Amino acid sequence: MYYTNDSIIYHNGAFLHPETASANLYSQTLHYGNGVFEGIRSYKTKFGAKIFKAAGHYERLKYGAQVMGIPCNYTVEELVNITYQLLEKNNLEDAYIRPILTTGANMSLLTSDESILTIQCWEWGKYMGDKLLRVKTSRFERPNPKSCFVEAKITGHYTNSILSTNEAKSAGYDEALLLDMNGNVAECSGANVFMEKDGKLYTPKRGHIMPGITRTTIIEICKEEGFSVEEKDFTLAELKQADSAFFTGTAAEVVGLQSLDDYKFPLSWEASLGYKLMQLYKQEVLCERNSKLSEAI
Repeated sequence: MYYTNDSIIYHNGAFLHPETASANLYSQTLHYGNGVFEGIRSYKTKFGAKIFKAAGHYERLKYGAQVMGIPCNYTVEELVNITYQLLEKNNLEDAYIRPILTTGANMSLLTSDESILTIQCWEWGKYMGDKLLRVKTSRFERPNPKSCFVEAKITGHYTNSILSTNEAKSAGYDEALLLDMNGNVAECSGANVFMEKDGKLYTPKRGHIMPGITRTTIIEICKEEGFSVEEKDFTLAELKQADSAFFTGTAAEVVGLQSLDDYKFPLSWEASLGYKLMQLYKQEVLCERNSKLSEAI
């Protein structure tokens, strides 16, 4: 699914086939979850392959490495250039890109002083599909921000996402919604959440969430288009009184919600602000919007 006989990855300073790469069985990433990664998309545009907000993603990768003490001996510019080379070697324009920094051998709980950069890419449709989602509130909470760096994409953090996704899927739902330690809405297992009420959008504020790059882009588009949007805490009960809701993320892009537990959102998706933003976001990543945001791609 992720590679073919002709696929190339970037691994430890070289371009090679995935099956020729090796991983250290004593890596802290394998044993303790101390690694950092990113999910990035490239799109086929009239200008050729364009990686959406590549610099922003790699700045976050380096931030994660810094807070976890993982060496990252690449500049953002170098990482972006390597990724474009990788796309070209794989003859891909529409692609999902997964960079990951894994740690060296060290069975202690002090971060290894070695790291390996691997970047992979493959064709991958929208992670959550195109249909409206049936969502279940999870019994699992997002991690307490005093226990970790919630704004970094640390590999070990995603056991929380796996638990909530397994729970939702086993119960017959499409996705999971998680609350924070205070009982406020946080995010879904792998994307941010927005709700629409009386023509205004709300999204959980930073502090207890992963503030996604797609989330930031949607807020920026709202400001350019004159849509009212506010970052604030809100409860599950408030979300279950919303007119409409949607998730945002690099892998998922923008996807609407049909229902949450036993609550069905009353506003039709096609009449919602989320639907308009889904279209505007697609125009943005394809360089078809005349906006200041395109300068940051």
